[in-house]
Amino acid sequence: MARALLGLVVSVLVTVTTALSGPPTLTFSENGQGLQLGGARIAPDIWVSQQDWPGVKRAAKDLAADFGLVLGINGTVTVIDSAPGSLNSTRPVIIVGSLDRSTLVSQLVKSKKLDATNVEGKWETFSSQLVSAPIEGLGSTALVIAGSDLRGTVFGIYDISRQIGVSPWYWWADVPPKKRNYIFAEDKPKTQGPPSVKFRGIFFNDESPGLTGWAGNVFTKSQYGSPFGTPFYSKVFELVLRLGGNYVWPAMWSSMFYLDDTDNGPLATEYGIFMGTSHHEPMARADKEQGRFCKGSWDWKSNKANIQTFMSEGVQRSKNWSTVYTLGMRGSGDAASPTLDSKTLEEVIRWQQSALTSVLGADALQKVPQAWVMYKEVPGYWKNGMNVEEHVTLLWTDDNRGNIRRIPIGNETMRSGGAGMYYHFDYVGSPRNYKWINTIQLEKTWEQMSLAYYQGIQNMWIVNVGDLKALELPTHHFMDLAYDMAALSSPNSTGKWLYGWAEQTFGDTFAQNITDIMTTYGKLVARRKYEDLSIVPFAFSTTAYDEAEKNYQEWYTNLAHAQAIYDRLPTESQDAFFELVLHPCLAGKTVFEIYSKAALGKQYATEHRTSTNALASDAKAAFSADSAITKRYHALKNGKWNHVLDQTHIGYNNWQEPASNSMPSLSSVSSTSETKANPVGVSGQSVTKSFPDQPTITLLPMSPYMPPSSHAGSMSSLATTDRSRTRYPATHHT
Repeated sequence: MARALLGLVVSVLVTVTTALSGPPTLTFSENGQGLQLGGARIAPDIWVSQQDWPGVKRAAKDLAADFGLVLGINGTVTVIDSAPGSLNSTRPVIIVGSLDRSTLVSQLVKSKKLDATNVEGKWETFSSQLVSAPIEGLGSTALVIAGSDLRGTVFGIYDISRQIGVSPWYWWADVPPKKRNYIFAEDKPKTQGPPSVKFRGIFFNDESPGLTGWAGNVFTKSQYGSPFGTPFYSKVFELVLRLGGNYVWPAMWSSMFYLDDTDNGPLATEYGIFMGTSHHEPMARADKEQGRFCKGSWDWKSNKANIQTFMSEGVQRSKNWSTVYTLGMRGSGDAASPTLDSKTLEEVIRWQQSALTSVLGADALQKVPQAWVMYKEVPGYWKNGMNVEEHVTLLWTDDNRGNIRRIPIGNETMRSGGAGMYYHFDYVGSPRNYKWINTIQLEKTWEQMSLAYYQGIQNMWIVNVGDLKALELPTHHFMDLAYDMAALSSPNSTGKWLYGWAEQTFGDTFAQNITDIMTTYGKLVARRKYEDLSIVPFAFSTTAYDEAEKNYQEWYTNLAHAQAIYDRLPTESQDAFFELVLHPCLAGKTVFEIYSKAALGKQYATEHRTSTNALASDAKAAFSADSAITKRYHALKNGKWNHVLDQTHIGYNNWQEPASNSMPSLSSVSSTSETKANPVGVSGQSVTKSFPDQPTITLLPMSPYMPPSSHAGSMSSLATTDRSRTRYPATHHT
């Protein structure tokens, strides 16, 4: 009965999660029905019109290669002007095309062999269906993927890639493709789109030392020293599209997207990606351009003419590319301006609107997306009263730690430009940076972004993903929410989504185990981010209810579960599992061990426990292990990801990252040959000193409802009469 019930639960979970990309239309058994797309020495020929978007042709090549990854034989791509009058085909055919460009798809619609009424005129929508005898001599059937536009078609292409078993993370997280012996397209018409949120994307930020150090070893640097050119962004844009996104804010700490590689802008448009800039980089010009190329100070009141010239040049440069223009202005760098006020900022935005009209045309303001980011001090200007054209999207923000600050109210909900959300999975600033590895609880992301969506924030979602590496899981979840919120509307959808992610990434054998592991991981990091562990007092009590010990034990147990799965996985899946599951559990447990045992050691030293020294020793070992774990990650795939986890993360003493990892101070007790008169001590919950130093021990209240593992007191071996303590730069152990 239990086994049958488990099977039912798994079936429900798979059904729900595959609904994120619509119902499955492919099967993989030998006795499949419909059109056979793949098998032994069989792979499809993919037809695309010569007139179609370059991005469609590029994605068609990706699909042909994806068939090779799963079948061992690549598909082929045939670019033709129009469907031939007849054809003797020896391969199954997939016809892909956008309704606004493809002559192939247009001919099918004109001949009434393809009904496109549920796609035409919609934003980023596609249909896939089997069409009988689309062309004389082709055979009985072809699979036709028709998109409403460039991105709709690309999403339809990548939908097939994902169904056949190629993960969006096949390159970025080394997820191996699933091997197939047979692939059949069923006679199940499918329509998908428009996406829930119109503009959906990621922001590379705080990208040094990790991403910058890694990329500097992999890609050629520009004349300005940045490694983020087209070889890098081609990987980024493909990933974003495979995740159903269309929007990117580029790396900007030491980079200038449009200047580091003059092909960056055209490449984004070719792929179908809208490029934006961050909250303090208006009019498609990078922060680092302000210091290099804007004459005079970055102050509107004293240097208006030069700033206007600088901003106008940004529009002129990007006018032929897909761009979301950031409006408004802040101070130099990521800071408030000392001279801006509401009236002046309104003037800035009004002038920016005129500059867009001057360069892009009279109707540009209604057609070109624009965003004003309500970050940090900016909502204060708006609150004081400003008149900003309603076609400008108000991009609201969280508090940098995943808590939404504001939702649209009153007439804000009626704006034609709608509302957006700038959200954080990574942050630099008070009270602490958090930019090492994943500290995101998926349930909280769901709760906050559901709040945003159902309160009308549906035009733009952009998330700060830092280096991206180590944030693959929350990034994927965020992008799926943005693409199809309706499929994830239920409060229990996160666990179901996570099961689907685990099954698609690692197979169904351990999908539930991985779901449990990463759910627990999210709970543990939600309690305290790694960078916050140095804040005093320590977050977990060392004297009450064994809180510090129990929290650490949860980390230890979760790691054991993850390691057990790793040991049983096929070799080809272990690197991806290490990157996505085992590393965060292992690295996280290690950092929590350092701080937990340092804090417990400090308490044990006041009680003169001899185990204080063991805690210090364990903390030192954990500190050494932290470095070894990073080296292990960097050695994966023959050093493919070397330097990507160079970020320091132990030893914060203010908001900014430490120059190097350093252990918290450790406590110890000394031992001599002299024997204590009372070699055994007694302590209790919430007691800071042990008997005999404290002659009376008062215990916390006890009840039959306390957990079985709880205890009221403990006995320990005490150090000798020489109770001196030595501090070491480290952490600790239980």
